[in-house]
Amino acid sequence: MGGSLNANATFVRSTSDPGSPQPDRLTLAQRAISLAEFLLGGAIVIGHNVYQVIPNEVPILFVLGLISLRVRDGGWGVIGFGWPRSWRKTILFALAAAAIRILLSSLVVDPLTAHFWPAAIAPSGSDEIAGHLGVALRWLLLVWTFAAFGEEISYRGYLVTRAADVGRRSKASYWIAVLLVSVLFGYGHYYKGPSGMVDSGMAGLVLGTAYLLSGRNLWACILAHGFIDTFGVVALFFGWNN
Repeated sequence: MGGSLNANATFVRSTSDPGSPQPDRLTLAQRAISLAEFLLGGAIVIGHNVYQVIPNEVPILFVLGLISLRVRDGGWGVIGFGWPRSWRKTILFALAAAAIRILLSSLVVDPLTAHFWPAAIAPSGSDEIAGHLGVALRWLLLVWTFAAFGEEISYRGYLVTRAADVGRRSKASYWIAVLLVSVLFGYGHYYKGPSGMVDSGMAGLVLGTAYLLSGRNLWACILAHGFIDTFGVVALFFGWNN
């Protein structure tokens, strides 16, 4: 686990796809291309969220990532986007990760950042969720498509993998990649202000840790992300945040 490529992971890998490079056989040229892809991805994240000079980064990274992984790695199994061997374990792992993220946010991050900055800015339109079932359902659809699938494939799947390529996908390189991508994930929520960026960066770190500790099971991240945001929508609907 933790980024290894052993056979004890909780999901079915497809790293045997034709053309999929083995970790210890990544050439200098392949690593250089991966570094260029990661830097491009980071520029796309900053370009949209900070400078607003390009469209939303998630669809762009989603498409680039799926194409790159397909062409360079022979398939999407390299990011753990395969069929889990145990959905029960995957769901329980995701629930645990979601609970940790929610508790860390409310008990640690929010009280700490409140000493330095105003509260995080909520996403535009989220103030209309309270008491409106139709609005809440539309947000849940957005949560499980754009956020859970889109962001996890883009950030934890594609960007983490390309950053780890630079270090030949060693355990250490995966942990460093998770840290770097968590920073980018914080910038991906630049509109929330400093408090929101720190909170989102922490969320990225929790999701990235879940990714590695689950044996790079991307479904654990997708479900955890969906559970986290679903809790947020439900809390807004019932007014629990007031």
